[in-house]
Amino acid sequence: MINFKDYQSEAMTTAIYPGRGAGNWTYPALGLAGETGEVCEKLKKALRDHGGKIDEERLSEIEKELGDVLWYLSALASELGLELERVAERNLAKLSARRENDRLHGAGDNR
Repeated sequence: MINFKDYQSEAMTTAIYPGRGAGNWTYPALGLAGETGEVCEKLKKALRDHGGKIDEERLSEIEKELGDVLWYLSALASELGLELERVAERNLAKLSARRENDRLHGAGDNR
């Protein structure tokens, strides 16, 4: 099983884009938005064309797009000087605290 630290390191060996490694967060942020949109498009078409059912072929396509989402998320974290593993750990800690305080539902970042 791969961990986020190894994934982020390996993913960055395949990163080729303008200003890579120089704090160019714009490129991976736009890529992240685009790939997230592609995941949503595939899900939308499952709703529109197949009554919300996701067959194996579509699931495989979604899995590939989610991999691209992960790659751009990793690139964005790298450009911002963040470790994806720490991002994941902090997110789980935040959610755990919300669960303990019965604040999983609701609005606002600081609940």
